[in-house]
Amino acid sequence: MSKLRAATRLYHNPRCSKSRGALELLRERGIEPEVIAYLETPPDATELRELLGLLGVGARELLRSGEDEYQQLGLDDASLDEDALIAAMAAHPRLIERPVFVHGGRAVIGRPPERVLELL
Repeated sequence: MSKLRAATRLYHNPRCSKSRGALELLRERGIEPEVIAYLETPPDATELRELLGLLGVGARELLRSGEDEYQQLGLDDASLDEDALIAAMAAHPRLIERPVFVHGGRAVIGRPPERVLELL
């Protein structure tokens, strides 16, 4: 079993109200996840691929299209493959949707924050 599959962690941006709300909901239920401040310690391409597998989504679904980097890097180009999108997220972690909660070998994007409760 991979380290990520065995983890209880929250990919967290403390400046994001949705991310803070998800962490608060977990703590209210006695869950203290490993908090990954992904803007400071971004996941590499391998970790992102594993995260996508746990989420059951493609890379485009984890991309934040409203960020400046999305436009600057031309990520709206539908011909870009998964590897290109994953590389962009690894290099520019602001592009990663947040929060992402990993628990019990599954993951969910916490938008709205209450979605994290689906894994408990």
